[in-house]
Amino acid sequence: MIEELAGIDIRINEPLQKYTYTKVGGPADYLVFPRNRIELTRVVKYANQHKIPWLVLGNASNLIVRDGGIRGFVIMFDKLNLITVDGYTIEAEAGANLIETTKVAKYHSLTGFEFACGIPGSIGGAIFMNAGAYGGEIANIFLSAKVLTPEGEIKTVTAREMAFGYRISAVQASGDIVISAKFALNPGNFEQISQEMDRLNYLRRLKQPLEYPSCGSVFKRPLGHFAGQLIMEAGLKGYRVGGVEVSEKHAGFMINVDQGTACDYEQLIAHVIATVKTNSGVTLEREVRIIGEELT
Repeated sequence: MIEELAGIDIRINEPLQKYTYTKVGGPADYLVFPRNRIELTRVVKYANQHKIPWLVLGNASNLIVRDGGIRGFVIMFDKLNLITVDGYTIEAEAGANLIETTKVAKYHSLTGFEFACGIPGSIGGAIFMNAGAYGGEIANIFLSAKVLTPEGEIKTVTAREMAFGYRISAVQASGDIVISAKFALNPGNFEQISQEMDRLNYLRRLKQPLEYPSCGSVFKRPLGHFAGQLIMEAGLKGYRVGGVEVSEKHAGFMINVDQGTACDYEQLIAHVIATVKTNSGVTLEREVRIIGEELT
């Protein structure tokens, strides 16, 4: 074991399929669950000092980890999940569950976060991707974030510096890791907030294959089109590679129906992109991230 990191929850050669929403992914050399910023900083500075690669997996919702796994340190923020409320501001650590954060907002009769009430994932991942649904997105309520730089230092990033776009944020290019964030909400009516969240969750259950492992929405929305509609029009609903298929319920989702692998996902994604391009002339762009090494 790494003596300098004694006391930190580090699991060696840990299969990542146990933690991903797709239920695929090979082993991490070292899977780390820091309990606080001090432990996180210790791991990152150790990795940098010893030239060991490291990355943050968040809670592994909108990504595919390849079957060969990930070398070096893989950091998960499950234990960095504190949510606090100060007036009309919510501050949440990066590992806090996004859905749970919207419930905290509801409990305090704060409105503005309802759009995210059914989005799986963590606060950190939501900021990274500027997550959105039903006309709302993180950029609309974001105030600031504390981030860990690639060098292991902590700094504050403002809304302007975050440079949000459609499923884009500045931290995608900078390599900074969100460790907490503040959101500005408005006073609202508890019953109205509850009803809106119930309505959105009903729509989500009605339209999305929530009963299967998946990586969420696979593709970004093409300008002037809907990815799911283009995939459906290309005759790909139910199309399957290995254990992964295009959902019959919503063609924008790919679900793991029978012990699928990351390779199955990648092959299916490539086939869908090529078929839609041939059928409609539109080139779909992935929203889901694909990381790690292929199985050799």
